[in-house]
Amino acid sequence: MAQKIRVMLVDDSAVIRGLYDRALRPDASIEIVSSASNGEIALNMLKSTAADVIILDIEMPVMDGLTALPEILKMAPKSRVIMSSTLTTRNAEASLKAMQLGAADYISKPSSKDAHEVEDFYALLIRKIHALAPKGTEVPADIARTVAPVASSLPSPISINTSAIRQLVQPPRMEALAIASSTGGPNALLTVFREFSGMKLRTPIFITQHMPANFTTTLAEHISKVSGMDCHEAKHHEVVKAGVIYLAPGDFHMTVKREGTELLLELNQNPQENFCRPSADPMLRSLAKVYGDKLLVAVLTGLGADGARGAAEVVARGGIVVAQDEATSVVYGMPKAVADAKLTSAIFPLPQIAPFLMKGVN
Repeated sequence: MAQKIRVMLVDDSAVIRGLYDRALRPDASIEIVSSASNGEIALNMLKSTAADVIILDIEMPVMDGLTALPEILKMAPKSRVIMSSTLTTRNAEASLKAMQLGAADYISKPSSKDAHEVEDFYALLIRKIHALAPKGTEVPADIARTVAPVASSLPSPISINTSAIRQLVQPPRMEALAIASSTGGPNALLTVFREFSGMKLRTPIFITQHMPANFTTTLAEHISKVSGMDCHEAKHHEVVKAGVIYLAPGDFHMTVKREGTELLLELNQNPQENFCRPSADPMLRSLAKVYGDKLLVAVLTGLGADGARGAAEVVARGGIVVAQDEATSVVYGMPKAVADAKLTSAIFPLPQIAPFLMKGVN
């Protein structure tokens, strides 16, 4: 019999703990095993109560989340921690730091009492918990389809002879690079772009990372810092230039279109795809049309199957798709989806991805 997912709630606000409780109680596969109002109490509780997933607030009295996180991971190394915060620039910075310290993911508390926003928050929180739960725990069928869809649930590649996809050790020279990532993505992106430091980039790079506004601003700054390149949130109707890294801003899909001799970025707030906005699929579909067989795509760690449909378009037009392997992925959802659909030319552990990509765009 499958085990329930044991969850610990750590937040100084009784209201927020109640919000988490209402979100999780209806899911019979999740058990709330403990609740704490600060990091110090959480550490004491962990001495006697094991937790698979810990939802940890950033700002708390006595001991805040950033202080508690390293101690929690030391005491309970198998626990996966989701940082919880409000949508502020300060908390975006703190959340990125937390992930560098070992947190698996983050979630933003609802900013209003709007019923739709709260319901979306409930659904996202449950998906994140199931994605981070250890193997052997219960996964309801409706959640399983959104966390790591099986190949049969993905669209058939459009006019693709998947057996003819090139198995590559080294990519040919390409004209653009696109990267899709979600859970675990910020750390993976920083790992990749740290290797790009000092490189003279001759192509543009496009990134869709599932993140809310403010968080993408902060992530772009971090990528710029580690790579020494210009990385910024894309702007509507901005002209695409070689050597620049464009990050889809939170809550906007990012696409590219050709207008005369120029390529322009376009942002839109069309409906969510794959439960998210920004989504990698619209980005990849547009880039496939523009760059054809000169597009290189990397699908990194992430929840769900975002990027699989777009990757099918990329491969159908002769582009190349590679993915991160399971062992180095925080959540093997997005890379698994493209691998299961047989769209990948290569699958690499995270440390080998940057050297491969650099050969294609250098």
